Amino acid sequence: MARIGIPSALLYYIYYPFWLTFFNEIGVQVVTSGRTTKNILDKGVREALADACVPIKLFFGHVMDLKDKADYLFIPRVVCLNGKTIYCPKFLGLPDMIRHSLDDIPPIIDVRIDTRQGRLSLIKAYLEIGSYFGASRNTVLRAYCLARAALRRYNLLLMKGFSPIEAMELIKNPDNKKLVLPPKANLRFAVLGYPYAIYDSFISVNILDKLKKMGVNVLTAENINPLLLSLQKNCGLPKRLFWTFSDKALKAAHYLFRHDRVDAVLHLTAFGCGPDSLLNKFIELEAKQHRDIPFMTLMIDEHTGEAGMATRLEAFVDMVRRRKEAFACQN
Repeated sequence: MARIGIPSALLYYIYYPFWLTFFNEIGVQVVTSGRTTKNILDKGVREALADACVPIKLFFGHVMDLKDKADYLFIPRVVCLNGKTIYCPKFLGLPDMIRHSLDDIPPIIDVRIDTRQGRLSLIKAYLEIGSYFGASRNTVLRAYCLARAALRRYNLLLMKGFSPIEAMELIKNPDNKKLVLPPKANLRFAVLGYPYAIYDSFISVNILDKLKKMGVNVLTAENINPLLLSLQKNCGLPKRLFWTFSDKALKAAHYLFRHDRVDAVLHLTAFGCGPDSLLNKFIELEAKQHRDIPFMTLMIDEHTGEAGMATRLEAFVDMVRRRKEAFACQN
């Protein structure tokens, strides 16, 4: 059985349940690089371009960890999946960056996926992927339908409040009693940003778990129904943001600020990310229109220390809690 390697970074947190189901159904074994470690990050920092953002450097490290464990690497050239916005240009160039930067890597499956090319473009892309492994048309179409169903189940779990790692575990083991939503706390924070930064507990310095241990319920853009986000339209801009994850995060910020569903908003941003710097400014401008909801930006890179992040979070949570208690006393 052929083995295909999927790095546990970037789009992994959004589409892995789809990819896992698809490849299993066409008879291909999926191998992942697992959770991020310091060793994986260090490898990526050594191999990637110096001016790349930390998520891209991390992707290089995950590829290095996988290259001797798989017969193929799956690094699709994902351009557009909603017919409107595109992914970061570095995503588009990832297959070429990996191919020309790393030695002794297995063949890369870098099929281009762009739904702006027509309604059947997604199916055509996966038929092309299936052809690498000799899968018949009917087998690929069946696998594609089952993968779409798996992705729907996954997204429903995210909207219930589970994180991607928790949702993946629940799909694999629905009877896992350890995975339950935390009890409602007296504080509720939104953590906005790109999913591959927020949900990677190593580069985010475990921000979600830290907040939960401080008695804070956490809400992310992935926990919000996409229909509610679509109602935000262009967020007061002449046109919607060009990049998919930036557009989603900005719409989540507008929705949360304007519907007062949280006690505070945090934006986790990666140093060196061009789209993220623009996104942060737009979220900051919206925050200034809603001064009753505290806002803070947290920047991460490969040097981010856990102690410094914990100190900032503790101070911010304490400030928001005292502010809420003072406001309650006045009323």
